[in-house]
Amino acid sequence: MKNDFIADVSHEFKTPLSVIQNYATMIQEPDLDEEKRQEYARVLCDTSKNLSELVSNILKLNKLENQQIFPEKKPFNLSEQLCECMLVYEAQFEKKNIDIELDLDENLIIKADYDLLLHVWNNLFSNAIKFNREGGKIELTLEKQGRFAVVKVKDTGCGMTRETSEHIFEKFYQGDNSRSTQGNGLGLALVKRVIDITGGDI
Repeated sequence: MKNDFIADVSHEFKTPLSVIQNYATMIQEPDLDEEKRQEYARVLCDTSKNLSELVSNILKLNKLENQQIFPEKKPFNLSEQLCECMLVYEAQFEKKNIDIELDLDENLIIKADYDLLLHVWNNLFSNAIKFNREGGKIELTLEKQGRFAVVKVKDTGCGMTRETSEHIFEKFYQGDNSRSTQGNGLGLALVKRVIDITGGDI
């Protein structure tokens, strides 16, 4: 498993490093026009950002999987946390003209690790934007069911096949290869690990 993980990580690093190397070479061309130079610079920035995110997620996942983590459980208002987290993505919603529909139990207090759950909501919200269509909609609901707080995130995006749904929590798995440059296939693996640690279910 360790050898497989190292092989996967090496493969994931290879593509962005190759992109950075190629564009860094092209941007040095003396007769390159300014428009192309700006375009290449944007690609370099985006790719290096993705690479940085990949490293960060690998470190987070390694910490969650290989160290004994004891969640710091404290009571807090889950509805407020969800709203605050959603506001972070306001500019992205507007850019893609996505409507947000909320149905939240405003008085639902839970006892959990606030920071760990932020990883979950950030990943689910960013995915709901990334895979949504222009002018689409995201529905966020929160309700109490027995002793559980149930959060649902629904979007009007492309959906997923049965095969994809069976593998979404695997490291580096990406069901939609056309969007592979927008992520690294570690987000939902992190989400699953956090949910397991905090005693929840997804």
